[in-house]
Amino acid sequence: MQTETKKIIQESLNALLENDSFLPDLTDRKQAFASLSAILSTPDKIHKSFLRVPLDDGSVVRIPAYRAQHNDAMGPYKGGIRYHETVNEEEVINLAFLMTLKNALHKVPFGGGKGGIEINPREFSEKELNLISRKYVRYFADVIGPDKDIPAPDMGSGEREMDWMMAEFKKVHHGTPYLGSFTGKSVVNGGSLGRREATGKGVYFTFRYLLHDYVKANEQLLANSDNLFAKTTLSLYDRPLTMAVQGFGNVGSVAALEAYNCPLINHKIVAVSDRNITLFNEDGLDIPALIEFTKTSRGDLPSTEQHLQSAGIKAEIKERDSLVTLPVDVLLLAALENQIHEGNMKDIQARIIVEGANAPTTAEADEYLNEQGVVIIPDILANAGGVIVSYFEWLQGRETQFYTEKEVYRLLIEKMQETMDMILPQYYGDPYALRQNCFIHSVMRLSTVIYRQGKLY
Repeated sequence: MQTETKKIIQESLNALLENDSFLPDLTDRKQAFASLSAILSTPDKIHKSFLRVPLDDGSVVRIPAYRAQHNDAMGPYKGGIRYHETVNEEEVINLAFLMTLKNALHKVPFGGGKGGIEINPREFSEKELNLISRKYVRYFADVIGPDKDIPAPDMGSGEREMDWMMAEFKKVHHGTPYLGSFTGKSVVNGGSLGRREATGKGVYFTFRYLLHDYVKANEQLLANSDNLFAKTTLSLYDRPLTMAVQGFGNVGSVAALEAYNCPLINHKIVAVSDRNITLFNEDGLDIPALIEFTKTSRGDLPSTEQHLQSAGIKAEIKERDSLVTLPVDVLLLAALENQIHEGNMKDIQARIIVEGANAPTTAEADEYLNEQGVVIIPDILANAGGVIVSYFEWLQGRETQFYTEKEVYRLLIEKMQETMDMILPQYYGDPYALRQNCFIHSVMRLSTVIYRQGKLY
């Protein structure tokens, strides 16, 4: 992953180095860009600890935990805490790097951070998870805080864990401001309305805006372009589409419901998947019924014929990993990283891929699919809804004045539309893929700030 990270940075800097209008005051451009490469391709700090946790059965375990802080030139470090058995140091470093770029792209005044606890949360009781969450805060108490590093939920964690963590932060740092120490909290504990749904809503909005608003406004320009992006989007515009959603958690289920209820695009969701299975129905799945089922099954989709029948859902049960290669027009990825890779990239049939998860497409697959004219809306662009509304939550906590849910969604859509309007007009005639175009804009903004802060020499 870190090799890919350095490649992204270097390719973006190479493109900017050739642009003499970018930072024209530099006296030695090559030396300055070498400094930028070193600064941006490495994290500022990596914190690792082993949480000592007594379990309900009387035994004691030591659980690996991490906090990576990539860059804070734009503001305090910001990023989620992942509860998953695959968490490792390299993963949190890479995700912290992506958070830095994501915040820079969307003009959110935060840097990039990421945390992780190496556990399967389903294997622990609520009492044990509470203790693990509080221990995490105590072990990293000196490096997190409202103006230092602001964690949020990620895979395996949610508002419950953020409430516990904020309470522990308040206890450890008695008498200091605490509402902004964590975002993604419950509303009663100072969280923002709409935070849980924000990422999924933002993911679907990027797709809807691209294939409806943007193509509709630029139809003639796209028709006159030989760019593969233009050809793909025009070929899918204003016709019936099929969509598959990988992952049915907070992001995937919300994005699926947005698609199900959207009257602007003629599409149907024919497949969804979770950690266990894929459900398929060529006539379209009943997304509201599936969401209702997950509320009573610890988030799992119905996995047996009996479950489907009792929930009144018509679907064929397929193998979990079959979803990504189904014959659909649109693939929305909202599960883990590295889901499309060298081993399955040639079997992908979708013409548009929306990355709701972080890094779900490997570099090799990304390059291959771009060459085939597949439009990929990258994670850095598509799944920023969570951190954008986290920023709103952070602001509300500082001001102790809170927005309505309607105001939150309005501000979210305005922010994401601003970014889309900046990226998309340049894309159809641009030599770079949409992902690389996003990276160039992020690196450009970060480089400018780092230069103005006098950190290049």
